[in-house]
Amino acid sequence: MNIQARPYDHPDAVKLEAEVQQEYIERYDGEGDTTPLDPTMFEPPRGLYLLAYDDRDRPVASGGWRAQDENGEGYADGDAELKRMYVIPDCRGLGLARRILAALEDDARTAGRTRMVLETGTAQPEAIALYTSSGYAPTEKFGHFRDYPDSRCFAKPLTP
Repeated sequence: MNIQARPYDHPDAVKLEAEVQQEYIERYDGEGDTTPLDPTMFEPPRGLYLLAYDDRDRPVASGGWRAQDENGEGYADGDAELKRMYVIPDCRGLGLARRILAALEDDARTAGRTRMVLETGTAQPEAIALYTSSGYAPTEKFGHFRDYPDSRCFAKPLTP
């Protein structure tokens, strides 16, 4: 697998975004993730968006981080928020999400961020398992879905 930095509005990113939104709709019986995101949020040095490609140059996984600082949604100064982690169904179980997660943590740390935070939900037990096995611990709720009962928030210090 080949992991590449791409803009959040790259055609391959848009394709995977549509797929992950459909999965959110199915898992949560709703309208998907309505968190407002702008492609500029993922531009270095205040963010990064990664796509993984298979040996046929097909986009198969994605993930990004964006800088956050203290605000009314519960973030803290120095936060890097993980967004849009997704692996297409036929490539799950290959370690792609773990590789993307590690690359995003390294990049956020290099950019001076001190904590990686993320929000997921109870209908994504495999995501929760990935994050907890990667050193993330439950934290106070933050962000767009902080008032939803099935929302779960996690954090991990980005120590050198």
